Parts: sequence; structure tokens; C-alpha cells
Amino acid sequence: MRSWDAPEVPALGYRSSGVDDSLRLHDTATGTLRPAGPREGTGRMYVCGITPYDATHLGHAFTYLAFDLVNRQWRDLGLQVRFAQNVTDVDDPLLERAQQTGRDWRELAAEQIELFREDMRALRIIPPEHYIGAVESVDGVADLVETLRAEGAVYQIDDRDHPDWYFSSTRTPGFGDVSHLDASTMRRVFAENGGDPDRRGKRDPLDCLVWRLERPGEPSWESRLGRGRPGWHIECTAIALTHLGPTIDVQGGGSDLVFPHHEMCAAEGYAATHRPFAGSFVHAGMVGLDGQKMSKSLGNLEFVSRLRAEGADPMAVRLALIAHHYRENWEWTPGQLDAATSRLAAWRAGAEASGAVAAEPVIDRVRAALRNDLDTVSAIAELDAWAAASRSSGRHDPVPASLITSAVDALLGIRL
Repeated sequence: MRSWDAPEVPALGYRSSGVDDSLRLHDTATGTLRPAGPREGTGRMYVCGITPYDATHLGHAFTYLAFDLVNRQWRDLGLQVRFAQNVTDVDDPLLERAQQTGRDWRELAAEQIELFREDMRALRIIPPEHYIGAVESVDGVADLVETLRAEGAVYQIDDRDHPDWYFSSTRTPGFGDVSHLDASTMRRVFAENGGDPDRRGKRDPLDCLVWRLERPGEPSWESRLGRGRPGWHIECTAIALTHLGPTIDVQGGGSDLVFPHHEMCAAEGYAATHRPFAGSFVHAGMVGLDGQKMSKSLGNLEFVSRLRAEGADPMAVRLALIAHHYRENWEWTPGQLDAATSRLAAWRAGAEASGAVAAEPVIDRVRAALRNDLDTVSAIAELDAWAAASRSSGRHDPVPASLITSAVDALLGIRL
């Protein structure tokens, strides 16, 4: 599957001294701030993508902006980046929405994926090297389930009509080490997020579906497991292992994916390779609207495409979102876009007037903030101070102005 056109990311000639030369991120599994990615070489990141209906709401955008910032900091540190992302272009929620609206599920998915591409392009998010749909990963999923079968980690449920394949989650060493939830909480959250803890015939309520055998009227594909389609969790595991290798540096997504999704991915990856699935599990906060988490099921959504259609500068939308720390849970209000639009204008005026303020100390402080768990709030405050000082200087020198403009683009993804 094609992704979207990549923005041009400036390469900064200026190298900071006295600034931490690694990116530290909060790892959900350990609850600590720790280096994410290698000191040199290649950083490997997998970020869970959309199920293509109702894309792209601001909750989506907030998550993908967070990991775009990871990508940018790694590049600024001199790392190569291998980045993969999935699209769940066949799954129950998509099929249900298609049925509700009288649409062909393939047409609905294609329409929403293209809209997502347009939004990502407008927000200047660096595209994944590997952008993989569930449909095109069917063979890889079946192969991974076969590997798990050889390890004794999957089984067919005792159901005469639908003997689907399940992963033995709780029998895998380390299961629970990502979320640290107790068994009763796991069971409740599993049920709330697409799991089926009460299905008869399973060995354990927390075992997850990896291959759903064909049902009448549903899409399905041939495999040695029987004609069917992939489960959600195994889809991401298979794509990450295929395109990034047995251990990735960062598994990313929204905090609503900690359990069951990322817990299951970690367990499946370990069961298949006997190696840790990810060095760090990194999660973005939830965006709310009207007092509740922004979600498709509730229908309380604000869309990037709608804001753009109403004339919003995509850079102002990006700036409004990254004004919140990536791990923060927060609520969207229209006033935040107004504030970001004013801030963007002030930064652009600062770039036009820049001359009295040395660029290098500002860039040092912005880099230090971002390398410390993507502290965009502090980075933005530094740039607010720079813009105010620049506008009041009364002099103009294109050299520091150009360096600041390039740094804001390279590090924050904001084109001034």
C-alpha cells in the first residue's frame, strides 16, 4: 500500500554541545523515562494505524504527531529510521460501518485511507517506510500463526461450526508486563475493547483470536489454517516482525492500546521469536470533546479535514495539538486553534524580524526539551520568548532567522 508524499525535512548544520545526545521517552512497561533507540545506526519504530472509517479525527492526529516527533528527533540525532505502520482495512468495525451505511467495505476503506493520506500530508507527518494493510498482510499473518502453532502457542477452539484459532496469551512468559493489570481488570478491559472473554471453548478468557474462519457474507482468504481472515492483534505483530525484525525500539500508539492490543502484540512476538518484542512501549494521551474521550463509537469527533475545509492553516492545527505534552489527556476546544493561529503568526513575524537574538542557544534549549520525553510545552515556550525578543529587536539578520526557521521545521515539523 502506498503511503503519502514525504515533507522535506531540513538537515541542521548546527550541532548542539552540552545537550543529551539521546532521546528519552516514557516506557509504559517499566514506568520509567529511558533512552529510546540506539546511540547510532537505525531506530526501528512501529506505530499502530487506523481502522479506515471516520478518519482523521484529532485523537488520531495527536497520536501520529507524537511519533512524528520521535522520528524527527532520531533524524536530528543522526540515526536512520525504519518506520512501519499498518492499516486495518478488514476488521469487524469496518465491516459493521460498511453494512450500516450500505457501502462496499473496500470502497469505504479506500476512501478513508485516501482522506487520511491527505491529512497526514497537510500536517507534514513523515510517512512510514512500510505502510501495510491488513489485506496485503494476510499471508504473513498466516505464516506467523503457523510459527506459533509449531511453538504450541495457538490452538483451535472447540467449536464445531467455527473452530477459530486462538493465541494462548496467559501461557506466554511476560504476559502482563506491558500493562501491569490484574486478571479481573484485564478481563473487563478485554471485553470492552473487542475481546471475547466469555466465548465457550477457549482455554483461558484472555486468549485472543488470531485467525477467524470464514463466515457467510464476510471477506476471507485461503490459508493452511482454513479459509478466513486475521485477528487484529496478530496483524500488527506480523507486520512489525516482517518489516522491522524481531525486536523494535519503539512500539507506539494511543494509551487506549496498552491493553489488550500492545500486551497481545508483545506476547505474540515473544512467543514467536523468544526475544523481547520492543525496547520501549510508548503511548500518547487521549483527546476529549464534550467531556468524553473523542471516539468513533461515541461520535464526538472533530476532524482534521473539516478544520482544513473551514480554512485552518494545517501548521496551526499541528501547533495546537503539540501545545499539549504527548502523554497528556486533554479536551479540544475551538479556542485552542485560535491561540495556535496567533502563535504561528507571532513566530512567523519573529522569523521576519530575527537578528538581535542568537539562534544557537534557542536551538540548544529546544533540542534539550524535545529529547526529554518530547517536552513540546517547554520547546514552544522557548520559541515564544525568541519570537517576542526578535520582534522587539528592530534589526534583521537573515542568518539566525534562517537557522531558527530550519530548526522549527526539522524538530517540530512547523513550516514558518
